[in-house]
Amino acid sequence: MLNRCINALSSRDVKLEDIAECVKLLQGKYIEDLSDEDVMNNILAVLSKREVQYALLTAIELDMLCEEGKYHDKELEHDVLNDVGLYGIDEVLAYGICNIYGSIALTNFGYIDKIKPGIIGKLNDDHSLRCNTFLDDIVGAISASAASRLAHGK
Repeated sequence: MLNRCINALSSRDVKLEDIAECVKLLQGKYIEDLSDEDVMNNILAVLSKREVQYALLTAIELDMLCEEGKYHDKELEHDVLNDVGLYGIDEVLAYGICNIYGSIALTNFGYIDKIKPGIIGKLNDDHSLRCNTFLDDIVGAISASAASRLAHGK
């Protein structure tokens, strides 16, 4: 299942190294000796949880159905495709991941969702051929949760 999730991310042009950049942004100034290995191990630990895996796969599926025009409710499809500000369900799905890792993950997610660094901004801004309404928030939640795991471990 872990490999399935990594492959699903890759199919949407998200690499674990992209997520690692976001984790480093969140924890780099708090952990002096933060190594790439520690960051990657924490990302993989987050991605190894079944709740995270299902949230990730569901998010990608919802985005793909939307970009393929397969929502039954076309007004909802329009709102998801355009990532309408008051929609918010994309964040709610991401909170499910953050809730596993506590208040640090939730505050990290709020911060990273606001500033949209790196891959998160790229996913958020790419409205060309893809819908990333759910995926950008899931990537943010994975980043925030891995950063929380690092914080709790130090």
